[in-house]
Amino acid sequence: MASRMNRAQSALATRQRMLGAAYDLIVASGYHNTTMAEIAERAGVAVQTLYFSFGSKQSMLQHVYEHAVYGVSGSLPPEQQDWFRDLGRTGTLGAALETMVENTATVLARTAPLDEFVRAAASDPEAAKVRRTNEALRRTAWSGMLRKLEPLGTLAEGLDHERATDIMMVLMSPTTYQSFVAEYGWTPGQWRSWCVATLAHQLFRP
Repeated sequence: MASRMNRAQSALATRQRMLGAAYDLIVASGYHNTTMAEIAERAGVAVQTLYFSFGSKQSMLQHVYEHAVYGVSGSLPPEQQDWFRDLGRTGTLGAALETMVENTATVLARTAPLDEFVRAAASDPEAAKVRRTNEALRRTAWSGMLRKLEPLGTLAEGLDHERATDIMMVLMSPTTYQSFVAEYGWTPGQWRSWCVATLAHQLFRP
């Protein structure tokens, strides 16, 4: 039993190391310029191990996105975490927005640099497909968050659920986060304060 557990832990550590190496290289050099051989060398594994574990470079990129969303510890997806489940029970709309933005910012800090380089490689069909998949997943998550917020306030005049989700997709996108924090020098705390205030103003009636 202990031997099986040790092997499983070792396999998980190797997987995390490969994903971490891929993330670092793509963020540093871009998707086009990163090869599976370079990832393998950085991770200290044979390139065949990468292909055995992930199948292809495109599949690995999808797993790298998931690695960035879940974090190094491989935690649960956001929608399965306590803060998400309790979002509609925080008491006030303001408190719920602060909880949502704080937890979203933690994910965006990891995903925004990766997304920037993958978006730049949009001419690559593999990269474009992975980004479309993750944008669809992100929309599903934001729509679910909005469902939990709606009982706490009334949507602004002229907004329905879909249009409100559109606004969330832009305001809390990796691109918007990267522009404010990485390009314009905002602190993550400044971005969070702006995002909470803007979401409240844009989505809900006073």
